[in-house]
Amino acid sequence: MYLKSYLFVFCILTFSACIQSSSEQKQPKHTSMLDIQGHRGCRGLMPENSIPAFLKAIDIGVTTLELDVVISKDSQVVVSHEPFFSHEICSSVQGQEVTEENEREFNLYQMNYEEIKAVDCGSKFLSRFPEQQKMVVNKPLLKEVIDAAEAYAKEKGAPPLLYNIETKSSPKGDHIYHPEPGVFVDLLVHVMQEKGILDRTTLQSFDLRTLQIAHRKYPNIVLVLLIANEDSPQQNLDKLGFTPEVYSPFFKAVDEDLVAFCREKNMKLIPWTVNEEKDIQTMIAFGVSGIISDYPDRVIERVNK
Repeated sequence: MYLKSYLFVFCILTFSACIQSSSEQKQPKHTSMLDIQGHRGCRGLMPENSIPAFLKAIDIGVTTLELDVVISKDSQVVVSHEPFFSHEICSSVQGQEVTEENEREFNLYQMNYEEIKAVDCGSKFLSRFPEQQKMVVNKPLLKEVIDAAEAYAKEKGAPPLLYNIETKSSPKGDHIYHPEPGVFVDLLVHVMQEKGILDRTTLQSFDLRTLQIAHRKYPNIVLVLLIANEDSPQQNLDKLGFTPEVYSPFFKAVDEDLVAFCREKNMKLIPWTVNEEKDIQTMIAFGVSGIISDYPDRVIERVNK
């Protein structure tokens, strides 16, 4: 009697385990593996690099908030893609219209943050992103973005956020649009440390000097090599001088050879900026580690199909 009961229970448990295993196999392959990064928050839907864009990205369900930073005259770390007021997104500065011809004159590195935050960079219509909701927003401080994002994620019960922060610097811009890279990195890392996100943040750059300094001075920070050239992956690593944790090229550069190279070097492959459904599907099929997109909602929708 006891033996029959034992066998009956064993069969039920075994059957249940099989059903659960089968169910797990039907889950989307990349749901928990793919790092879905909202480019500049979610630029296709909200004004770029704005607090509303980052909060919207959290609502969508991104893994990582991707953003850019520059430095103001008073050494504040400001969230902005350009070190000046771009004519594409910013209307006027102190009553003067921002145009393609004069935009570089509105140099954020020559302005205190009090001046910077007074400028609207969210109300202009951008034809490349017709779905983008228009609103009055300013360029926020990095610490303000972190405070807002952390509080919102906690309120929503979202998993701990990851951050992917790009330093907008270049050798030609030193002492003109930004401080030298060592000072830039120190200012950024100070905010990351102050806000307690150092272990949840990757530092990315096209500027090799930024990564080289961070690699030497802050060896625990995960580094991302951004690529926008036609050199071979090995040539890019040779110029950098070490193997970073993440290789991040324009998505059209991704092919089977690059995938194999990154696997061989034990680097994650996270392409930018992948917006169209067919391209998102192609990147997923390649087995990339993550996708940076202006439309993270499209990536999530594709992953969950």
